[in-house]
Amino acid sequence: MATSVALVDSMASLSSDLFYDILRRLDGPTLASAACTCAAFCSISKEEKLWENVCSSMWPSTNREDVKSLISSIGGFRKFYADCFPLIVNKEVTENQWNNCPEYPEEWSEAEYYGDMDDFESISPSDFVSIVDIRYKDKTIYSKVLWGIPNANDIDGWFYNCPFRIDLLTDAARDDENDGGVTLSVSDGLPPVASMERERKDGKLWQELCDGLRLSWIVVNSKIKQAANLASWSPLGGQRHWPTDKDFVLRFGSVLPAKDILPCQVVECILRMKFRVIHTEGDGTQTTLKLTELSMQLEDMEGAHVYGRNSLLILKEALSCHRSKNYSEVLESCHLYSKVQSELKEEKIRNESRLDRLCILSGIAAFLMFWYYML
Repeated sequence: MATSVALVDSMASLSSDLFYDILRRLDGPTLASAACTCAAFCSISKEEKLWENVCSSMWPSTNREDVKSLISSIGGFRKFYADCFPLIVNKEVTENQWNNCPEYPEEWSEAEYYGDMDDFESISPSDFVSIVDIRYKDKTIYSKVLWGIPNANDIDGWFYNCPFRIDLLTDAARDDENDGGVTLSVSDGLPPVASMERERKDGKLWQELCDGLRLSWIVVNSKIKQAANLASWSPLGGQRHWPTDKDFVLRFGSVLPAKDILPCQVVECILRMKFRVIHTEGDGTQTTLKLTELSMQLEDMEGAHVYGRNSLLILKEALSCHRSKNYSEVLESCHLYSKVQSELKEEKIRNESRLDRLCILSGIAAFLMFWYYML
């Protein structure tokens, strides 16, 4: 007890400037923990500049002046960090009654399929801002801020009735291997790859990408002043050598609520990142990969793309759903969704198989009846 009192007395004798100098060196989680230790730290930890430094370090895109203004307008950097550091966890996956979900889109009513028109009319694509950062082994390799949703101004046109998709890379950055673009090489920490044949055998490069890449895709709605990170930090899965033997596709994302928007009540936000091997050691130069795709799309439980209008409604709802700092909880939510999705697909295949058998039996019965009456 005496030791604690002495510690408090000694801290009281220190200047607030010294406390500030200590706290400004901390990362976000440590700063939040320090704020709970004493009144002095709690008071100083409310300084916006501390949280601005934390956000700038974690998400370099927030260091832009226009993004700083945006964050200030929605509540400041402290609130922004509290909203975007935890990841989305959808605990409603286990509570949904999947068997009540209509099997085919033609069975849905217009209200079920397109959502509530009154809610939609209050949303504009220009309300949304994407703040995106990619890190590889703690080094930022890509940052971008996207204001609004590209080519979505004509709500009554294609965007309204077409699958929702945001693609952050231009065609030139995607297709031209000689263009600079975003690259990773041995100098960034990639393992040297002698040839793609060798990589197919040991998968060392693929494993390094899965372990080293981190994606943050924050979506902000400036109208309702809310923000959330739709990524999953590390990859949830992916595909090696697809669609060519030089491509690596990594999948990030989250499970988003779609209650009262779509019949199945939850959807998957899929963030795809694709790297292409453009050089190996066998080419006489160091192993180099190029980022050729970074995109977002929403898919329902049957794997169908969600259209533009419903996607805006879902994104708006996602900004206020449950979040967690526990990454294992985030993974559990995503894996549970995948499990339920697989079970639904298997059940659909079984039902289609039974229906096919019934059709065959009905055809045989009709054939036999025809010949019976003919004879």
